[in-house]
Amino acid sequence: MTIESVRAHLKKHQMEERVLELDASSATVQEAAKVLGVEPARIAKSLSFKVGQEAIIIVTAGDAKIDNAKFKTQFLVKAKMLTLEEVLSYTGHPIGGVCPFGLANPLKVYLDVSLRRFTTVFPACGTQSSAIEVTCEELELIVEDAVWIDLCKGWQMENEEVRAHEHTVCCLLYTSPSPRDVEESR
Repeated sequence: MTIESVRAHLKKHQMEERVLELDASSATVQEAAKVLGVEPARIAKSLSFKVGQEAIIIVTAGDAKIDNAKFKTQFLVKAKMLTLEEVLSYTGHPIGGVCPFGLANPLKVYLDVSLRRFTTVFPACGTQSSAIEVTCEELELIVEDAVWIDLCKGWQMENEEVRAHEHTVCCLLYTSPSPRDVEESR
């Protein structure tokens, strides 16, 4: 499978012309973010795992990491990534160009909720120097039968830290006595 198989798949959704063929490598999250001029978190990375005898793809935000406990709870097995050879065999795409469409074999694809915080994301398009900018709704449409799932960690930390700080400030504001309360208590 190549970028042509991805274009053929995207043609069904009138999106084949949106494929970006890049002048530099986009094989890693950092490389893709640099060449596309976006923050690394907006790179939609496609990770390939073995679940029993089946291969699956989980698409996550570029800053998210698979949470092994969540993975085991969801799939009842320990997370085990495909080997380089298995990735090419199952997906038809090379490492660094794996995407959840234009696949050599039908695979179950899961979209992690870490992607939903962005208006658009950039998955690869079958090569180590290609991408497409899509909304999460478009990604769900072009993946066909995708399932949204919460399997990642690491991406929420900044938001959780901000909320924790805001909660602390609010609690301090509401629990601090007013100068009049202090005066009346004397």
